[in-house]
Amino acid sequence: MISRQRIRLGDVLVQQQVITPEQLDKALKEQKTRGTKLGETLISMGFVSEQKMVDILTEQLHIDYVELRNVKLDKEAVYLINETIAKQYNLIPIGFDKSNPNILLVAMSDPMDFIAMDDISIITNRRIQPVLSTSSQIAYEIDRYFGRQSVMEVAERYKKEFGDEEAQEDKNDRREEQAETDNSPIVVMVRSIMEQAVHQRASDIHFEPTRDGIRIRFRVDGDLIEAMKHDSTIQAAITARVKIISGMDISEKRKPQDGRTTLVVDHVEYDVRVSSIPTVYGEKLVMRFNNKESLTRDKRELGLEGTDLAKFDDMLSHRHGLILVTGPTGSGKSTTLYTALSQLNRENVNIVTVEDPVEANVDGVNQVQVNPKIDMTFASALRSILRQDPDIIMIGEIRDSETAEIAIQASITGHLVVSTLHTNSTEASVARLMNMGIEPYLIADALVGVVAQRLVRRLCTCKRQREATPEEKEELGAQPQTPLMLYEPVGCQRCSHTGYYGRIAVYEMLPSSQRIHTAIAKMRPSAEIKDIALEEGMTTLHDQAVRLVREGISSMDELRKIAYEE
Repeated sequence: MISRQRIRLGDVLVQQQVITPEQLDKALKEQKTRGTKLGETLISMGFVSEQKMVDILTEQLHIDYVELRNVKLDKEAVYLINETIAKQYNLIPIGFDKSNPNILLVAMSDPMDFIAMDDISIITNRRIQPVLSTSSQIAYEIDRYFGRQSVMEVAERYKKEFGDEEAQEDKNDRREEQAETDNSPIVVMVRSIMEQAVHQRASDIHFEPTRDGIRIRFRVDGDLIEAMKHDSTIQAAITARVKIISGMDISEKRKPQDGRTTLVVDHVEYDVRVSSIPTVYGEKLVMRFNNKESLTRDKRELGLEGTDLAKFDDMLSHRHGLILVTGPTGSGKSTTLYTALSQLNRENVNIVTVEDPVEANVDGVNQVQVNPKIDMTFASALRSILRQDPDIIMIGEIRDSETAEIAIQASITGHLVVSTLHTNSTEASVARLMNMGIEPYLIADALVGVVAQRLVRRLCTCKRQREATPEEKEELGAQPQTPLMLYEPVGCQRCSHTGYYGRIAVYEMLPSSQRIHTAIAKMRPSAEIKDIALEEGMTTLHDQAVRLVREGISSMDELRKIAYEE
């Protein structure tokens, strides 16, 4: 059993030179403001990693660490406590000691919380043996075991109040009133659904009306997964609640609307964009989650390395010119742009962005929101920005010839302009700008480089190795007689039985050179521009994906998605 002697976590971290005394003082002040535990505060402030905290605690307390997503929890043990207690202390029972069933194993983010252990011991009438796990993993397991159950209980309470018969107009009005009451079941339910989505790493929630009710799906690692279904009794109230918190007009049901809200989960603030559109069975809603930390990561975390990283850094080192990031919707272009901005964001430069909408607020960057209702378009905003003495301009997307023309002129006249285009490859971006009416010689003068990218799913640790087939060897450019082992998805608790966990970007870098400059000015075909880039060392999206497959990071199915797009 763990010793009751409490260690001072801050002192231990300072002694081991994990943090400085100054960082500890800042964290202690921030802890009082937030009302959180010191460990959580240090992690959220970026002073120490979650893994380093785990290493310190296991060493100092001599207790085991458990990777919860790789462990099957004992439901009998889990349900000895309720969701309220689990969330209050950020812990979850995981099973019983094999040698003594009277000892309950409890995963805790703070194994020194003796008050929590005493309370759990009284509630369960068992001795408590703590094991260490991370806050995020415990929150995920609480949602997995209690989340859907609590949502269903709320839905049942709500249906008892309104009955199960078909919805009528006056009942819809009462449901909408309930959606505005802070302590109503629907408020609790919508909040719980949003928290579950965050814990399951979802980028979007889809609330989809059907003939029989409402289906709720989460987009995780690019794929939609059904989370739950409810009958039509609560459909109107869910829709009303989502529209209320996102600032939409709940009385307008015939037109598409856009809204925005924020959500704080595990002390991390998420910016949530909401979109509604009328369908034959009612309004469909989509919520998209973003947080500043995920949009401003280190370039190496995105998948950039080696020569591609050097090429990207070289592009960003230019004082003026145009850098384009291309790819379809959902390929991670915004993350790449924000990562570039975080590198360029220095005290001696003026950075201005024009976005629709602003994805995340970045300190030190002047961000402008497009608003067509007041004629604040990309083009009109850009004209005004050029009078604001900018050094670097980020344009969310070049959508039309007017925006393209201003962007090109700005890049030629001493500004560094970074933007996105919806094209499938680097060389196609040049043709797209020409189709928008931009003169080839202007494109050649302005262009610093083009980055094309896609996102591929990472295989989970449960992946299985096998020998590649002759067809797969051909796809991967390997000789038929050469032994080649590949990995394929399996599925486990950690990855929700999908076989994949997280995504990584693959890139195609086309820096402008003298030969490419000449080819663009002479209006050479896209294929010829690509050939020149390949001769100068460009690695294609397909080749990048092949590397990930051969290294066991991704699968053949993900490679084929890239191949089909090309």
